[in-house]
Amino acid sequence: MTEPTPHRTWTALAPCRWGWALITGDADGVRTVWLVDDADTAHRAARRDDTFLGDTAKGPVTLTDSAPAVTIRPHPEASEGRPPTALLTAILAALDDPVTAHLQPLPLAPIGTPFQQRVWAALRAIPAGQTVSYGALAHTLGLPHGARAVARACAANPLAVLIPCHRVVAAHGRLTGYRWGLERKRALLATEAAATHGG
Repeated sequence: MTEPTPHRTWTALAPCRWGWALITGDADGVRTVWLVDDADTAHRAARRDDTFLGDTAKGPVTLTDSAPAVTIRPHPEASEGRPPTALLTAILAALDDPVTAHLQPLPLAPIGTPFQQRVWAALRAIPAGQTVSYGALAHTLGLPHGARAVARACAANPLAVLIPCHRVVAAHGRLTGYRWGLERKRALLATEAAATHGG
């Protein structure tokens, strides 16, 4: 499993096209981008999921929605304990445009097993406006019977939209689970279809 370098993390909560983006990172790059409905949901999600870097043994996360972006933990290169502004701006711009989000040169550093990293890299190769089945993606990875393992890796993806797991569907094109809600998955796919196929 890829472990984070022991740096101080930064966390931001900002409104985006898909609700609220709960974003964490450190000196190695962007660790998580979660999509949630509101600040309270962000707080609850962060406290129950150990992949969220803002909630560590050093103490719980405290989030409020009193500002467009709320810093929880500082980044070592950031002034006054804020996430790097240019990076946060680039992440929010990428979230706004799911068609090109996976192509942006952002310093992504998701934490996962070597297998998960392989699956996440394959997800970034799926063009916007297209979907593939879990089985087809497994076959692409040389695992003809690995659809369930691929589905689990997709479910563990910590970088919403930036690693486009929303482009993976069940057999026969059926939409199934999405960590950030099936309605968001439908909306993301519809947005991409409209942009790439004219509707």
